[in-house]
Amino acid sequence: MDEDRDEKAAGADGKFAAEEPREFLPPLDFSSLVYPFYSQALIKLGVLEDPLKGGPAESIDFAKRLIDLLDLLKDRTQGRLKPAEYDFLEAGLTDLKMRYMQKTEILKV
Repeated sequence: MDEDRDEKAAGADGKFAAEEPREFLPPLDFSSLVYPFYSQALIKLGVLEDPLKGGPAESIDFAKRLIDLLDLLKDRTQGRLKPAEYDFLEAGLTDLKMRYMQKTEILKV
């Protein structure tokens, strides 16, 4: 019986079909919630190219909204995050805010 199953699994040439690659699933942790907002803000600030458009997709207003969303997340999770989670969020927010201020010339370097 196992031979019948093996024969069906193999192609006409007797070789087994290669398995399709599995879709990448990010780890189920706090950084998986923060990172998409962070990376999208970098795209909207013009730091990274938009992978879907294959080029720049700058939008300062959209970048500000994403930064504000991360700030809201920080406020709503205050006191409930592990130190490493808080540090990750804080580092990302600090980086984005500095880049935003440089881009809008609020902060001249």
